[in-house]
Amino acid sequence: MRQYSPDLTPPWKKPKPVPEVPAEPGLVVEEQVTGFCGAVIGCEAGTVTLEDRFGKHRVFPMEPRGFLLEGRVVTLVRPSSGGPVRPTRTASGSVAVPGARARVARAGRIYVEGRHDAELVEKVWGDDLRVEGVVVEYLEGVDDLPSVVDSFSPGPDARLGVLVDHLVPGSKEWRIARSVTSEHALVVGHPFIDIWEAVKPSSLGIESWPRVPRGQDWKTGVCRALGWPENTGAAWQRILGRVRSYRDLEPELLGRVEELIDFVTAPT
Repeated sequence: MRQYSPDLTPPWKKPKPVPEVPAEPGLVVEEQVTGFCGAVIGCEAGTVTLEDRFGKHRVFPMEPRGFLLEGRVVTLVRPSSGGPVRPTRTASGSVAVPGARARVARAGRIYVEGRHDAELVEKVWGDDLRVEGVVVEYLEGVDDLPSVVDSFSPGPDARLGVLVDHLVPGSKEWRIARSVTSEHALVVGHPFIDIWEAVKPSSLGIESWPRVPRGQDWKTGVCRALGWPENTGAAWQRILGRVRSYRDLEPELLGRVEELIDFVTAPT
């Protein structure tokens, strides 16, 4: 007698097979039911733990056809190593995405005051910025910030974020920042006289940043007080070389840079 399969589903109604993808650390996927998107940071006992860009964790069962990878349905499977996966991190503390390509640059930008600011942001947030397609440029001061913003013409698809040094109530920088009124431009700042001060003294092996008398060039005064050669370029390279991650920076700077990245990359 002819043998029949117990599955009477017509072939054209059967779901097509989907790729099985190892849940390697840093793999970014979207869970189909909830829409939660994040990077793999753990995999054990038939579950996978994802972390989104805000640091929130969710645990999901690794069910067949349960996730989207770059818009395609996939089934996550345990990595062949069999052991728990461990995430890798960028210098900013974000989950690193292995093999991620730089995104085409957005129309939006982040402006910082000077070259040192730009170099510090690049060192700590550079990987994140390339994934997000955000370009950082420097202004050489903020005296002309209102006209710079007007020339940029920020809009819904081209947001502008600006990081200002010494942004404290009553300061010159504070008054300039208040004159920028575009809803598509965000000006934030840190309280430090210069971006140098945003580096933790402990990371440099000093007790604290020196107090420099008013009327003196602050950077030159710092070099004198610390007994460094009065070469501010060389001093900055010395400082930058001691910065390895966000842990070497003060929270007042960390929060403001993250705020600008979120603002520039927010969906329209």
